[in-house]
Amino acid sequence: MSIAISAQKPELDGPLDVRFGRAPYYILIDSETSNWEAQANPAVSQSGGAGVAAAQFVIDRKAEVAISGDFGPNASQALRAAGVKMHTFSADTSSVNAAFERYKQGNLPRFA
Repeated sequence: MSIAISAQKPELDGPLDVRFGRAPYYILIDSETSNWEAQANPAVSQSGGAGVAAAQFVIDRKAEVAISGDFGPNASQALRAAGVKMHTFSADTSSVNAAFERYKQGNLPRFA
């Protein structure tokens, strides 16, 4: 399963970004192999509609799960419509890899 995590830097051990639509990067991780790649968010500097454009970017990369600190209403609606499950991390989550590990353990809450 492919997981997209919002990140500030293109690094697995880098800091998370709490803003889904304005995150500079998404770290895409294959949950079965733990292989990962960083993708720059093309919507990060859009003047409007960044959430929907970011959601479409993640959907186009076949992510089945998105993890972020928060999802705006438009991004969450687009992700939900595509069947992408959303989970949130807390402020004490130290890195992208830590969020991934918490997800695997079932310790990240679902976004309502």
